[in-house]
Amino acid sequence: MISTQWASLKDIKLHEYLLRFLFGGLCTVGAGLIAQRFGPVVGGLFLAFPAIFPAGASLLEAHEKRKMAKAGLDGTNQGREAASVDAAGASIGSLGLVAFSFILWRGLPIHNASLVVGTASVVWLLVSVAIWYVRKSRWLRGRSVEK
Repeated sequence: MISTQWASLKDIKLHEYLLRFLFGGLCTVGAGLIAQRFGPVVGGLFLAFPAIFPAGASLLEAHEKRKMAKAGLDGTNQGREAASVDAAGASIGSLGLVAFSFILWRGLPIHNASLVVGTASVVWLLVSVAIWYVRKSRWLRGRSVEK
């Protein structure tokens, strides 16, 4: 179930925020350099790279392992599982991003930018929630999509 645990923010160290910021910035600079060399279409492909996901997944795994170690247990499997669940969510969001990008690509040349971006954002949300709901309902019926 989706939930927010605000208390877990205090467990994040400053260097972890800096790592995410640095990795995201490097990915963005790299996409800009690619766009400058090969054009905006190719550069845009690289801008869609989930810039903070790799850093976030590795930090999530480390947090889970550390939490389990405090309890005297090996948290390797739990860390991997937490990163896997995070990756599933990122994949669902990426499919929503495909719908978002399609709406922008087709709509921006002929319509008002604010209208197109607003519509694309709503489509992204609807597609992502719909895929999450289908995945959740399949899991609840005992047909896990991970297998």
